[in-house]
Amino acid sequence: MDITAADVKKLRDKTGAGPMECKKALLETDGDFDRAEKLLKEKGLAAVEKRADRATNEGKIFIAVTADRSRAALVELSSETDFVARNPEFIELGGKVAEKALAEGITAPTEALSGMVTELATKIRENMNLKRLAVVTAGNGEYLTSYLHGGGAIGVAVKIAADSPAALEKEEVKSLAFNLALHIAAFNPLALDRTGVDQGWIQEQEQLFRRQMEGDEKFGRMKETKPDQFEKILQGKVNKLLQESCLLEQGFVKDEKLSVEKVLAETGKAAGSALRVAEYVYYRVGG
Repeated sequence: MDITAADVKKLRDKTGAGPMECKKALLETDGDFDRAEKLLKEKGLAAVEKRADRATNEGKIFIAVTADRSRAALVELSSETDFVARNPEFIELGGKVAEKALAEGITAPTEALSGMVTELATKIRENMNLKRLAVVTAGNGEYLTSYLHGGGAIGVAVKIAADSPAALEKEEVKSLAFNLALHIAAFNPLALDRTGVDQGWIQEQEQLFRRQMEGDEKFGRMKETKPDQFEKILQGKVNKLLQESCLLEQGFVKDEKLSVEKVLAETGKAAGSALRVAEYVYYRVGG
């Protein structure tokens, strides 16, 4: 059977397979284009299944936002290699998945979305996954903004609320919201405030500090002679850790002498309305 270069190119454009694979598939199917395409997809699926146990620690974060900023969708699409994460088709797929999740209000990976990923995986023949996704919705009296860092290495969505919706139209408030997104991308807070920190985690950190201090000769003597001072220093360490971990207590990215909570209060006062962080989502590739 005579397989032309045009036939091979057509199949290659459709499937992404190599020229020799395309020619072989056309020969095996007697030149039937549809059967050849199906055969290559089956081979691609088999190749992906063989790689299913391989780690997918590379990838990108994608964000889609409605024109009125009422909703934002964040998606993490993972791959085995950074080379694939930079592939234009991978980037296009991530954008489509985020847009579909946004349009349909999808808040968790679905069969349809995963199918979109599998289709590209069979073409590229590398393990990739729709790792996670989230949709943030802003209502009346709320303002939503987002930020992508490092070409999609980190993605953040932040929603702030105001007692007076009119304040959200002021540029200083919009600027603060965006800078909060920058801040969260830079510092990755554990929680909004201390009420959101798991008590088990706090106890683990306290025990770690205690062991470190008891292993130090200086603090060991202190425990024997001044246990109240030992406990005071221990609690000081825990308190400092919580300050560094909670968003509202962290030093603001634009002025670390001021806490995020203080900046919110000052900006709110100038805008004529109390402001608060209503919600935020932080995604980091592989995180």
